[in-house]
Amino acid sequence: MSETPTHLQYTAEHEWIDTTGPAGVSTVGITATAADALGDIVYLELPEVGTAITAGAVIGEVESTKSVSELFSPVTGTVAEVNQAAVDEPSVVNSDPYGTGWLIKVEVESTGALLSPQEYAALSAG
Repeated sequence: MSETPTHLQYTAEHEWIDTTGPAGVSTVGITATAADALGDIVYLELPEVGTAITAGAVIGEVESTKSVSELFSPVTGTVAEVNQAAVDEPSVVNSDPYGTGWLIKVEVESTGALLSPQEYAALSAG
């Protein structure tokens, strides 16, 4: 069972968001639960810097040795930064999904439906 960091918020689609960064900029990634389920991640398709994204909409793909999964945005806003290190070496998402395996940083306008760590832990345990 993966641990669920308590300083993050989550989506039902297994993305996490950290709103504790600089004002208005949040970091987004996929959860350890998702990374474990996917297996070895071999390719990331992420939106470009400057792309407008909408909460709940597909913003990219994660390809693993097992499958391809869509990424959904937890927020509405504009992509401020893409983790090029993760694009270049996608396995970092498996080894450190809540740290160096983050995916994008977003200038947030509004949030979508987010889960607390407790709600996400209950969802992913079920």
